[in-house]
Amino acid sequence: MVEVVDRNHWMRMLGMGLGALSVASVLYVNGAAWPTWLILGFNGLVWPHIAWQIARRSRDPLKMEFRNLMLDSAIGGAWIAVMQLNLLPSTLLAAMLTIDRIAVAGVRFYLRTLAVLVTTCLVVWGLLGFPVQLHTTTFSIAMSLPFLFIYTAALGTLVRRLTVRVGAQNRMLERLNRIDALTGLHNRRYWEEVVNSELSRFLRTRRPAVVMLIDVDNFKMVNDRHGHASGDRVLCCIADVLRESLREIDVPARYGGDEFAVLFAETDLRNARDVAERIRLLFLERRGPDAEQQRCTLSIGLAEADRLLVTVDDWVRHADAAMYRAKEAGRDRINAA
Repeated sequence: MVEVVDRNHWMRMLGMGLGALSVASVLYVNGAAWPTWLILGFNGLVWPHIAWQIARRSRDPLKMEFRNLMLDSAIGGAWIAVMQLNLLPSTLLAAMLTIDRIAVAGVRFYLRTLAVLVTTCLVVWGLLGFPVQLHTTTFSIAMSLPFLFIYTAALGTLVRRLTVRVGAQNRMLERLNRIDALTGLHNRRYWEEVVNSELSRFLRTRRPAVVMLIDVDNFKMVNDRHGHASGDRVLCCIADVLRESLREIDVPARYGGDEFAVLFAETDLRNARDVAERIRLLFLERRGPDAEQQRCTLSIGLAEADRLLVTVDDWVRHADAAMYRAKEAGRDRINAA
């Protein structure tokens, strides 16, 4: 919230300063009295800093900043009346005070600030006797150009930066939605999406593919006797072994709890079994003393894609059945469907 206040502070300083320059050109032509000049100087040079301090010190900085923006619109409406509706500076001031509101909080907030601007303008204009001086001199046009070009360029730059930041955050969230926080592998949802695509490709091309499921034997005993930190180290060890043993086109994932899954693309059952054996043996070397003490091993099931498969669930079910046959046969081994 404070970041929004600080960002608006810089934009308010720039907008108020350049806007005051445009208003000053009309006041000069109209021969305004010195109190009006003092108010303009305060508005253009001092008010942005006061608004910033008020918002930062508030219990709810964002809410207070929105109030400051509403007040900015009211101030702008008053100056339009003081300029006697001078066409170009008035239009420019009204446009800038509404466009940036859309960038800050959307169309609904823009409509509210526009209503405040119009209401204040009408009240002040009535108090002044409804003066009208629509003609804009060349001098006023020249003094309004910095406001037009510099402020719009700054606003466009700000919107661009925010867009880039939001895009980066969205990409990060998308990545986090695909990744298991502990192991850094893909999560089950993303893995099943990839397997579904691979099954569709197999049904079209008959290119081989294999699903492998891994269950960690005696994992509960590691957790119960050595703590969850030790169990987490076992899971991370498996993830490291998978990353080291697989190709870039293979897709490993933490399937859930102490189960892992791998999609082997462009691989038949024989080659998948060779890789599974390498994974099993490598884990035995690296599992650590706690896992070794509890005889923590890997039971692995393999299932190759075939024409009878209809869904991903069918494919995974075959691999799961093969994995449980490996456990029933004594664990620490590989079984194929």
